[in-house]
Amino acid sequence: MNWVQAMHFFRPRLLDSLQGYNRQRFVQDVSAGITVGVVALPLAMAFAIASGLKPEAGLFTAIISGFLISALGGSRVQIGGPAGAFIVIVYGIVERYGLANLILATAMSGVLLFLMGLFRLGSLIRFIPVSVVIGFTNGIAVLIMLTQIKDFLGLKIINMPADFFGILHALWHNLQSASLASFLLGLASLSLLVGWLRMSRRLADTPFKAITMVPGSVIVLVFATGVAWLLSLPVETIGSKFGGIPSSMPAFVWPEFSWDSARFLLMPTLTLTLLGAIESLLCARIADGMTGDRHNPNQELMAQGVANFVTPFFGGMPATGTIARTVTNIQSGGTTPISGMVHALTLLAVVLVAAPLAAHIPLAALAAILMFVAWNMGEWREFWLLRQYRLPYRLTLLAVFLLTVVFDLTVAIEVGLIAACLTFIYRISSLSRCESVSPRDQAALVGYETRVQAWRLYGALFFGAVKLIEEIEDKISTPVLVVDLKNVIYIDSSGADALMNLIDTCQKKEIQLIVCGLEHQPLDIAVRSGILEHLQGRLEADLPSGLQRAVRQFAPQGQ
Repeated sequence: MNWVQAMHFFRPRLLDSLQGYNRQRFVQDVSAGITVGVVALPLAMAFAIASGLKPEAGLFTAIISGFLISALGGSRVQIGGPAGAFIVIVYGIVERYGLANLILATAMSGVLLFLMGLFRLGSLIRFIPVSVVIGFTNGIAVLIMLTQIKDFLGLKIINMPADFFGILHALWHNLQSASLASFLLGLASLSLLVGWLRMSRRLADTPFKAITMVPGSVIVLVFATGVAWLLSLPVETIGSKFGGIPSSMPAFVWPEFSWDSARFLLMPTLTLTLLGAIESLLCARIADGMTGDRHNPNQELMAQGVANFVTPFFGGMPATGTIARTVTNIQSGGTTPISGMVHALTLLAVVLVAAPLAAHIPLAALAAILMFVAWNMGEWREFWLLRQYRLPYRLTLLAVFLLTVVFDLTVAIEVGLIAACLTFIYRISSLSRCESVSPRDQAALVGYETRVQAWRLYGALFFGAVKLIEEIEDKISTPVLVVDLKNVIYIDSSGADALMNLIDTCQKKEIQLIVCGLEHQPLDIAVRSGILEHLQGRLEADLPSGLQRAVRQFAPQGQ
């Protein structure tokens, strides 16, 4: 595929969504976009702070990447922006390599995401096993909650470690610095979030359901900020820690980074790329299930790539599709990418007009919001259901979960994929089998019992099942060997090589080999690998006419 052909596939869903667009749908999109913008406001700041960045980094990311992902993406209703899944990775990159190299890693992941979409690799993400996805999602949720204990309790920790044991050590040795005011405010905020969620569910089918449209996170922000300000609580706020947020958009900045550090960014970059692709396409699939639509995964990856390449140079952080905000968009009536673009413009208006008010937001309230998000992000019920699954599934899920929490997300995904691949290979190889066919069971071969040995293979003849051919080699005891492959659906290069070895073995032992039943892919690889050429013409030359007819009746497909 050349570049001209590849670019033909770059078609944002926005272009199709505008066909038949009318005023009513525009009003719905604007209303949904404003609602999502309000929901995204506290989350964007909270995700940035938890990632070791300033709160404006999350806002700028939600504005820039949110607009680009909606405008260029392959889904009608997906909302892009900073996500909780990136918190642990981003914090680790900032801690180890610095902010400049985070910008570089994010931009590099944007290039990789764009190339994945450009060359139509979006469907490959669907092959990642559910056990791996659940394992690292739950692991990330645990780490997010763990990292928020610091602000929830108001602990005086200057530099929070990025690793699991370092976090536990820092929290344990600084418990004496906990602030009662921060703890009570955080606890009240968390209780309010849970209570608001339950009340919203109860009022969903009542005349008061309009009240439930107000996001619980916004209620908490207003409540916590008002209480902290009115009572002059000694709690840390955005203003006291970061000096507030700027009331203007940042200019393009080319960072100062070190190539000595950048060369170590390959694995973090790949992690950002893989996680961004998984999160965005998973979110898009959830949206499809709610709307009945079908997204374009390759276009979505290209949009994610553009957003992640552009955003970091304007002070942003990695972005992807966000499930909570996308669901909010759908439930609020959003029908086209216009709602996602309005969501970004809503946040821009907040930054330009109301930025000074953000300085009074307590960090304990943001920590409570993130804990609530992390809890809802995890699929905890899956741990209870593990006993219903096979041992390989359990081991894979638990290994990915523990490795994500204790070690590193990159290692967890690598181990999880390897474990899943080995499990798959084992299961497929166990489905492949061969069975001996007794000449007495085949009328055509009656009378030739001592001269013909027949085997029938089932399943796939690939590198994990070549032992079947080796077993046949070890059991050859007649002048004629028939191998029936009509029930074999696939042969790989290792399987073809095993057949070639069987041919050589039969030639050395002066045994007549007949391979029959080759069709479709097995026939194609037999032709390309030279197997068919080695077999042709030997039946008529080497067998008596009566035995020729008998074998042909048993194997009507021929050689």
